[in-house]
This record gives sequence, structure tokens and C-alpha cells, in this order.
Amino acid sequence: MSVAAAELPTMSRAGVATNEATFETLRLRLNAGLRQIAFMVVPSAAAFLLIGDVIVALLFQSGQFSHADAIYVWVILAGSAVGLLAATMSRLYNSTYYALSDTRTPLRFALIRVGLTLILGYICAIELPPLIGIAHKWGVAGLTASAGVAAWVEFSLLRFSLNRRIGWTGLHRTFLARLWGIALAAAAVALAVKYSFHAGPRLKALAVIPAYGGAYLGLAYWMRVPELQRLIGYTMARLRPREPR
Repeated sequence: MSVAAAELPTMSRAGVATNEATFETLRLRLNAGLRQIAFMVVPSAAAFLLIGDVIVALLFQSGQFSHADAIYVWVILAGSAVGLLAATMSRLYNSTYYALSDTRTPLRFALIRVGLTLILGYICAIELPPLIGIAHKWGVAGLTASAGVAAWVEFSLLRFSLNRRIGWTGLHRTFLARLWGIALAAAAVALAVKYSFHAGPRLKALAVIPAYGGAYLGLAYWMRVPELQRLIGYTMARLRPREPR
């Protein structure tokens, strides 16, 4: 959300004109922003999927909130991971449309997403559990997963419509595969720590989550992911003491 908000002013200045040079500027800004978003959101989605129980336990597991409750919330988190990347990238596409003074197109696609969320949510939360023989309470995970599917539909419509207007935008599959590979490798490290570290839920979380984050950032640094290099450069520039005037 912060990337989308930060890019809007620059895109709006570029979007005043409608020539090819302007479209090239918009494509460059949009694609760079998508890469930034993916670099942060892919590991978040992977964490929700694979170590969500540890995250929930850190925040909530105490008193009457048991390990079984943490597993239940983990399933809901895992469902939300389905559309996390699509939902966040769609916000940046919305900013691009706003920069082009077009608010109707994203509104139209948002209405489609809301309608799909209602229909799919009802099917997955109410109708599907008895059909596949599971308890009704697990249908709540169908709400988050179906909302994720609807988010992917909205994202696809936004991207297809904008690509017809300004040219190709999006993420290359190799880049996404690289990020998911790093995230899954980091998750393997976190799971190894999880099953070898015997302690209470909060102490275990304080070992597992930093291991996951450290492994992800370490592998990204080793593989020279440009988004991390840019983030390190920006952070160092901010920490560098300024010379007195």
C-alpha cells in the first residue's frame, strides 16, 4: 500500500500527457513498484502458508486460546495468502489508472471482485464444507481463499486492460519463481528450527520467525536480488550522517 501511495504523485505528473514517452515512464515506474511489492509480499504469503501457526501463537496463544485455536486461525491465514500478492499489486495498478485520470475502469473491476467474493464466499463457506465432509467451522477459510481468487480475477482484468492501453506491464515469471524459491528455502530453515526447538509457543516463535526472515534476506542478498540491494543502499543513505551546512 505504501508503494502504491508513493508512486501515485510521480505517475500523475507523467500521466498528464498521452504520448509513447509518457507510457514508457509509467511502465517503468509500475514494473519497478510491482517488483518491490512482490519482494515484500511473497515471503509474507509463504510465511502465512507454512509457519502461520507460529505467527498466531506468538500473538495470541495464552490462557484459553489453545494450540488448536492457533491452528484454526492459521488455516484462515493460509487462505488469505492465496490472493495476497494479487490484492497488493492491484492497488498499484489502481494508482496507474488514477494517474491517467481514469477512475471508472478500476471501479468497474472492483465491483466485479466484490460480486465474485460474495458468490464464491457463500459457496466455499456454506455449501462446500458438507460436500467434502468437513465441519462447517472450516468454511471460514473458504472466505479468505475465495476472496483471494476474486483478487486474482480483478488483478488480471486491471493488467489486461492497462497493457492494451500503455504496453506490457507485470512481473516476469523468472523473477517470481526466484522469489518463491528463496521464500520456500527460508521456510525450510524455519521449519527445521521449529521442529528442533522445544520451548513454549512464544519462545519458539522468537526463534522461528527471525530464522525465516534472516534466511530470506540472506539468500536474497547472496542471489543479488536488485530490490534488496536498492533497499540496503537507501537505508545506508538514510543512516549516513549529514554534513553540517
